Amino acid sequence: MLNDNLIDQLAAELHASEKSRVQVEHFSKRFPEMNIQDGYAISRAWMKLKLAEGRIVKGHKIGLTSRAMQQASQITEPDYGTLLDDMFFEPGDIPCDRFIAPRVEVELAFILKDRLEGEGTTIEDVLAATEYVQPAIEIIDSRIEQFDRHTKVMRKVYDTISDNAANAGIILGGDKVRPSEVDLPWCGAVLRQNGVVEETGLAAGVQGHPAVGIAWLAQKLAPWGEALLPGQVVLAGSFTRPMAAKHGDVFDADYGPLGRFEFRFV
Repeated sequence: MLNDNLIDQLAAELHASEKSRVQVEHFSKRFPEMNIQDGYAISRAWMKLKLAEGRIVKGHKIGLTSRAMQQASQITEPDYGTLLDDMFFEPGDIPCDRFIAPRVEVELAFILKDRLEGEGTTIEDVLAATEYVQPAIEIIDSRIEQFDRHTKVMRKVYDTISDNAANAGIILGGDKVRPSEVDLPWCGAVLRQNGVVEETGLAAGVQGHPAVGIAWLAQKLAPWGEALLPGQVVLAGSFTRPMAAKHGDVFDADYGPLGRFEFRFV
């Protein structure tokens, strides 16, 4: 376990990296004793720095929800991060200068009307507490290098967790639907990049049902005395692989019955 002073130091490195757009080297390489708990402690310390600057918590994101991603990261459960008010974008122009190495993922967002908390939270609880579900694109980014600059070794899951589970932005678009109005696991999407279909997927790819991860998150927050709150947005996890985005790229996210929207990096 890392001590509190070191955790605060690493959180400050992430904060500086995001502002300068210069990535830092893997924490897990510099501190091989680091574990998942350290990763979450660093992420929380970083979010405290942001809150001290006036940011507001607007929700949460869940990542590493697919079996393939968990196996690649050598873990057996998802991870999670925090959504802040300045991370939200409308469909349309997305400023490239906000990011270091942006990638986009296709997801569903759950917008809550009731409080969700406790280690016994179920899928049924999530659906009952959800005001509506909406198509969402998560913009992920890397304040910590994805591949080590010297060895080319990929970063570990502890690094990703420290880095707010790689979250950087969210685009909400399409239609808002009540959970009872749609068969959520069968919600699908087609993602085009510059007119080419690059990814397709079903929400069932997120652990069989996109509400599974949200129930899991409520359970994970319980020991901290925390809950998912009314009005918060919770990203349920990607059901496509991340697509790299660069200046000038135009993306078209087609969710079929749930709507379609376009965004471009400018």
